[in-house]
Order: sequence, then structure tokens, then C-alpha cells
Amino acid sequence: MSTTKLYQHDVYTKEWDATVTRITENGIFFDQTAFFPEGGGQSCDLGIVQPAGKDSPKLQVIDVQEDGDDVIHKLSSYDGLSEGCTVHCTLDWPRRFDNMQRHCGEHILSGIFYQECGGVNRGFHMGEDYMTIDISLEDEPTNPERSRPSVIDWDIAQHCERLANEVIWSNASVYVFRFDNREDAEKMPLRKKLAFDEDISIVCVGSPEHAADCVACCGTHPSSAGQVGLIKLFKVEKYKEMFRIYFEAGARALEDYEMKHNILTDLSNKYSSSVEDFPDKIRGLEQRAADLKGELIQLKHAFTDIECAALDERLDSAEGNVVVHALEHFSMDDAFNMAKSYMGKPRCKGKLILLYSKPATSYILVSDGEIKCGSLVKEYANFYQGKGGGNDVSARAIFTNDENAALFADLLQKHLQ
Repeated sequence: MSTTKLYQHDVYTKEWDATVTRITENGIFFDQTAFFPEGGGQSCDLGIVQPAGKDSPKLQVIDVQEDGDDVIHKLSSYDGLSEGCTVHCTLDWPRRFDNMQRHCGEHILSGIFYQECGGVNRGFHMGEDYMTIDISLEDEPTNPERSRPSVIDWDIAQHCERLANEVIWSNASVYVFRFDNREDAEKMPLRKKLAFDEDISIVCVGSPEHAADCVACCGTHPSSAGQVGLIKLFKVEKYKEMFRIYFEAGARALEDYEMKHNILTDLSNKYSSSVEDFPDKIRGLEQRAADLKGELIQLKHAFTDIECAALDERLDSAEGNVVVHALEHFSMDDAFNMAKSYMGKPRCKGKLILLYSKPATSYILVSDGEIKCGSLVKEYANFYQGKGGGNDVSARAIFTNDENAALFADLLQKHLQ
């Protein structure tokens, strides 16, 4: 005996009684159910099953799947259940209505893309954070005022979003027509060819004569478009030979708007700006930051020139062949940029230069190549918990503290003396 699918007759059924017909290792079967099984891009319903009896346990429905003409339910436990017993079922209505809003929103938006762009929905995903549809530009638009575009850009997407929301505002009725054969079903104004020949459900948003969308679908939908509430697009991107539209519908679209509005309002208040003027405020701050960055670069160049002049004097007067030059305020990158003026060049005069970045407790070793910088780091840095590497004319040696760094420099001075 196949399961009577109450969700096909009344999607607003929230509670009902059922009889257990079978219990298998894979799940349980009832004579009737309003729990929608996973399918058509829509997740399954969840809820509670409670065997008859005053103290009977409430069993959680954790998965629902189709099994031929039957529907199979997986529960958190099967305590108190036996074939022939009566149970009371309660649907997780917020989850069901969320699915209904989102699924119907996808229908409306897909129908508008078909009417306005000749775009055929070739993929639908109802994710946890957003939904996507993959639109392929294949047919001519059914709207005589539009021509088929070569791409779906953000302007076209926003135009379709507006029209989709106008369907919601019109509160068009949502009809479900059921057909036993393809011939009768194909008399409907379908936006997509049928994929099966019997037991066909056609969802139509608006009357068949003035449908905003009409397509085969087995999912659950509200009785009117107004219950969808809102459709909001997030972005459009090229995907293979199609265009992937990211969006949300229903309460999730409102929650997304609320979150982003709160973020924008908080940022606007932080920078003493209205929401409307905030983009200009940010552009002004970005320009100021760019100006300050330019000034900083100029100051770094000037400071580096001063340090290079001081190092040149030390190189000319140095008696040994190891010169340690401390850079009190140079980062590792700044020290390396300074070192470029000496790497492999005659300015080193056969000497080893140790540029010490105090903030980074690290050395940049530089030579003209006669003294092998990389080999020195590899051989001696680990004596003092250091690490690094490099090549013949430059290397980096990084230490955990100033004391270990100083011991490393002292060792090199003694070794190369």
C-alpha cells in the first residue's frame, strides 16, 4: 500500500494522525504523511512523531526520503512503535514555511529571467546561506518588448529582481495542477520541457493565461506569491556557459537585509556619516590614506639614504671584515630594501654587512659574493636558536631575542677575523 501524501493535498497541514504500516532497518512507513521527502532541490521536512499513549516518547524525525510510491521516515528512536500502532505527527512548521518561501521565490525569479532574457534555469541549489540558479541564455524572451541579451550583467539582474518582487506584491495565486500524462501537461505555458511522462505536478504562479511562472515541480509552495515576502539578489557571476545568480527569498532575505543594514549603520555612525553619504566618506578616507602612504614612502627613502651614508662611512673606516649596523626602527622589509644597494656590489669591498632590524630581531647578511651569506646562516644560526637562509650575496637570520642575535654576530666576527 503506497503512502498518502498529505503535502500534495494541503501544504498547510501541521498535525495529523497516522498508522504505522511497516518498520524496516532503513526507516518507518505510515499510511499517510505530511512530511515532505527530500527532492527537487528542496530539503526534507522535520518534526516529531509520538506514539499513542499518555507517557509515550516524542521521537524526532531526522530524515525523510521517497521510496518508490512510498515515503520512508528515519527517526531518532523507534521506542514504542510497532506495525499497526497509531502515532500523532507534528510538522516543524517554521522549517516547512522557510522552504516554501525559498522554493516559490526561486520559481518566480526563474520565470522572470525566462520572460525577460530567454534564460532557462539549468541548475538550482537551495543552500544554508543562499540559493543559486544557473541561467542559460537559450530561448527568445516571451516579453515582446525585450530582446535576448548576450550576458546577464548586474543591471539586467536588478531589473529581473524588481519584476520578481512586483509579482510578490501582486499576491498572485499559486496553483498546483496534477496530470496523469505528458500530453495534457504540455498544454500548460511551461517555461521548461517536461522530463517525465506521468504523475506530473505543474506549479503555476498566477493563472495559466497570465502566469509569472509555470513549470513542473514536486516541491511545496505557498498558496499565494505574497507569502514569499521578498526576493533579494546578492551577486551574478559567469559559470561555465551560464550565469549563476545568488539570492535569497522570504524571511532569510529580510534577515540578510537587517544584518547588512545594521553593519552599514554602525560603520556610518563610527565615521560620523549618514548612510547615504558613507560611500563618499570612505572614498575620502581612502584618498587620505593613499596620500599618507606616499608621504611615508618618501620619508622611508630619505631615512634609508641617511642610514646608507652612515654605513658607507663605517665601511670605509672598518678595520675588520664584518660590519654590524643596527637599524632601530627598520622592519625586516625596510632592512632588505636597504640591503639591495649592497648585494653583490663593490660597495661591500670584500666585507660582510650585518643589517640588524631590532623590531624583528633579525639580520640581513649582505656581501659582494666573496663571503657566502647563505652558508653562514645555514651553518651557525641554529647555534643560537636562529633560522633563515639565502644565497651567496644575501641571507636572512631570524632570532628569538636580541641576546641570541648578538651572540650570532659575535661568532661571525670571530670566525671571519
